[in-house]
Amino acid sequence: MDPTKKYICIHGHFYQPPRENAWLEVVEKQDSAEPFHDWNERINFECYAPNTAARILDEQGFIRKIINNYEYISFNFGPTLLSWLEHADPETHTKIVEADRQSCRRFSGHGSAMAQVYNHLIMPLANRRDKVTQVRWGIADFEYRFGRKPEGMWLAETAVDSETLEILVDHGIRFTVLAPRQAKAFRRIGDKNWQEANAGIDPRRPYLCPLPSGRHIALFFYDGMVAQEVAFKGLLNSGKAFAHRLLEAFDTDDTPQLVHIATDGESYGHHHRYGEMALADCLEFIEENKLATLTNYAAFLELFPPEFEAQIHENSSWSCVHGVERWRANCGCTTGSQPGWTQEWRRPLRETLDWLRDLILPVFEKEAAKFVKDPWEARDDYIQVLLNRNRDSVEEFLARHVRRSLKRAEKTRLLRLLEMQRHAMLMYTSCGWFFAEISGIETLQILQYANRVMQYFQRITGTDLEPEFIARLKAAPSNVFENGAVAYKKQVMSARVDLKRVGMHYAASSLFEEYPEHLEFFNYAARSEHFVRLHGGNQRLAHGRTVMESKITFSEKHFSFVVLYLGQQNILGSISTDMPLETYQRMAREVEEAFESTNLGEVITLMERYFGEERFTIWHLFRDEKRKILQQILERSLKEIENAVRTIYDDNYQLMAGMLRSNIPIPEAWKHAAQFIVNRDMYRFFANGRMTSRELRRLADEYRKWGLPFSDEPALKLIASERLYREIQRIGREDLPLEHLQLLNETLEILGEMGLKPDLWQSQNTYYSLMKGYLQGKWVFVNAEWEREFMRLGEWLRVRVTQAETAAS
Repeated sequence: MDPTKKYICIHGHFYQPPRENAWLEVVEKQDSAEPFHDWNERINFECYAPNTAARILDEQGFIRKIINNYEYISFNFGPTLLSWLEHADPETHTKIVEADRQSCRRFSGHGSAMAQVYNHLIMPLANRRDKVTQVRWGIADFEYRFGRKPEGMWLAETAVDSETLEILVDHGIRFTVLAPRQAKAFRRIGDKNWQEANAGIDPRRPYLCPLPSGRHIALFFYDGMVAQEVAFKGLLNSGKAFAHRLLEAFDTDDTPQLVHIATDGESYGHHHRYGEMALADCLEFIEENKLATLTNYAAFLELFPPEFEAQIHENSSWSCVHGVERWRANCGCTTGSQPGWTQEWRRPLRETLDWLRDLILPVFEKEAAKFVKDPWEARDDYIQVLLNRNRDSVEEFLARHVRRSLKRAEKTRLLRLLEMQRHAMLMYTSCGWFFAEISGIETLQILQYANRVMQYFQRITGTDLEPEFIARLKAAPSNVFENGAVAYKKQVMSARVDLKRVGMHYAASSLFEEYPEHLEFFNYAARSEHFVRLHGGNQRLAHGRTVMESKITFSEKHFSFVVLYLGQQNILGSISTDMPLETYQRMAREVEEAFESTNLGEVITLMERYFGEERFTIWHLFRDEKRKILQQILERSLKEIENAVRTIYDDNYQLMAGMLRSNIPIPEAWKHAAQFIVNRDMYRFFANGRMTSRELRRLADEYRKWGLPFSDEPALKLIASERLYREIQRIGREDLPLEHLQLLNETLEILGEMGLKPDLWQSQNTYYSLMKGYLQGKWVFVNAEWEREFMRLGEWLRVRVTQAETAAS
């Protein structure tokens, strides 16, 4: 077959479930993602970021080329994931956007990025209003990030029905991608008879799908066999094997053909380590040897308009052989199930959420109509506020939609109505049904969104829907708890946040923050009207009056508070939302007097007198801030522990060394002391210490001499990786002396001898860019010795760039 008529497209669907706390809008600490803060951060480090700089190796295993994979493949990112990435790793976000710009140049003006329905809900199970909003929000997010209109749109789980396709066409979307089993029948355009697909449709051509309205949309049915081999059968173990497998999928005739696959983008680096390297090697092997033409869907569609048309199986998807039953029934499709478990909870969960959604709709419509010209148009346009949350964007949004000038309280009410609708869509995020148990982290996440909906509804109407919601959840069986209602009460209700709890958090934080009078955290801002903090040895007292404001709805509440720190984790606080100023002033004088006279019992008595018996403690704080404060409290104790253990280590060092030389077993207690001290010194060396080869060599000798293991090796490798990256970055920004390069080389040499292997991909990227800059004449070496050390650094980093590779890139 003529290679010029072979086209290859690899599509990656990059997506993670929203992980943000539904009230704080931040991802809280997830211990299972250690040594990273959370799973978004970990998967970004393993997948999203490495794909912007995927390395290609030579025969000796050295990096000879680094490419941005996104520039060569077709891809979509979940908007909620990109929103996180924009703030958590703006450099990677920028490189993804730039890859789309480069792909436009590479593929005749057709960018490789596709849009996605906004928060990954199952479109056939959504009502029409939500379908429209999901498409409009997905398009708006895409245009905001990529600066162009999308040609294609990815449907969550590729779940499809005709109404969804009609809505895509309404909004200018030309194509989408489906699994082969989603094709019902096909025929050549102009033929009368349809041929049943029976999951056997030819994926190497595009199809037109006729719609009930008389219009059409293009469909691409990916190669299911090759996609399965990528995802589950080790095809990413070799980039060249990957390439050959794609080439095998072509037919032997000379008609233009497109071999294409669609898989989770996380396959390339997260599910399969170094999968991004296999992808890069595959892409280069195909392109360099002119075995086929790399393309994307939009570019291929322009060159080769469909000659066939296809019908779809309504309500079908790529990850459920039963259609879309995985998201509403115990169909048998599951992930993470254990023997004896059931997914009978799925239907009552969806029915409960449908009840909640349908109940709030008329309230939204009626109440929002008091403020805006068209409630649904306002909801669809609310994405512009979400993309850039600040007062200016809110005011611009209001100017476009309000019937009249609104007072502050009316703005808050309208924003609550819109946030209620946003969370009502978020609670349908598909991941909530995908896994095996209703108390799993993904399902608890969507139940948080449902709780948020009910919280807004109560603020707006005064009606509490939660008792009925809980009663309905009792019909959802759990494999861990008595039922879904128990899981909800234990795991979701306890996490609920309101402005009073935010006020408690502010009060406790004020004991330790440097500038508590001007504190912002999460979605809230504190405006302090009065604040006093007193110290008495290890004890502290703070009291104040503050206004706490939501940066989302601009709602605010006044607080008066007193908080007492008794040492260790012992924090006692009291808070009031209605204390008159005169009462506060009297209380402030009395508690200060009691504290300064060291009468802490009297302080507690006064707190009860003025605030009542209800108190809060450190355990009422938000998870990350609670850990932050506990870490500050523990720091002093840890220093004392370290000093004590270091004294044991130093005092007995010579004795233990003598025993070692005499082949006398070292006591385990002393080895534990040595392990604690040496590992802390090693961590501190990379975290913030002055790096010297002498100190690192000493530490390496200590590990070897006593036979010590690394404590928390993943965290040590991560901190070493980050420090080396920062030091290598300095080469491109400063005129560094020869000694700095020598230190980097010696550090890498010693780490190699120790068997500690930090992840060097970020350092390698920086070195690669520096080397390309040198070969392109953008800078010169200081002298021959400096050049030798720089080249030696490349050997340790396993990077070897030639003039030919520089010219090729």
